Amino acid sequence: MNISDRIQNLRKAKGISQEELAGKVGVSRQAVSKWESEQSIPDLDKVIIMSDYFGVTTDYILKGIEQSEQTEKKANAGIFVIVATVLNFIGLVVSAAVWYEEQVPMALVIGLIFMALGCMVFGIGILNSSESTKKNAKYYFGSINIWLLSFIPLSFIYNVLLTGMIAPYPLIVSPIIAFPVFWVIYIAVCLGVDLVIARAKRRV
Repeated sequence: MNISDRIQNLRKAKGISQEELAGKVGVSRQAVSKWESEQSIPDLDKVIIMSDYFGVTTDYILKGIEQSEQTEKKANAGIFVIVATVLNFIGLVVSAAVWYEEQVPMALVIGLIFMALGCMVFGIGILNSSESTKKNAKYYFGSINIWLLSFIPLSFIYNVLLTGMIAPYPLIVSPIIAFPVFWVIYIAVCLGVDLVIARAKRRV
């Protein structure tokens, strides 16, 4: 693997375009394209900027010398996204199941505990994962888990306002129109957050 391959691989692992990398380094998109197609080699100051941005050493970019053992041991942040999402999903399912069987407020507490644990796993994982995988991990965690994490709080508000009951999912009540309105609001909120996250990802 030569320097052009390493720059391209680091860029793709970061999930950014040639134009986005060019903006970070302070060059044109054509310059990045030439680096990746072996038509030219970046100046040392640009290599230093890229090494800081990608979280690798300049020796790795220039010579392919592997990073320190400590850096190599850092996990892919995507693993923590999966674990956290599973915990959040379990929290939602368990909460709904307990409420369905027992109709007790503790159902919400159980679900929120799982979700808090899921968020903790993700937060700790991000702090201890590979720098080059963090951007995509944050994007996928936010865009997926907004659908899980917002469901119980929105259901809680809906049920308390309309029924005075504490339940982890929306109950069918009178007026019947309230039930579909809940789903419209829920979907709108989640899609809105997903849109904000997607725009933020493109700006980074």
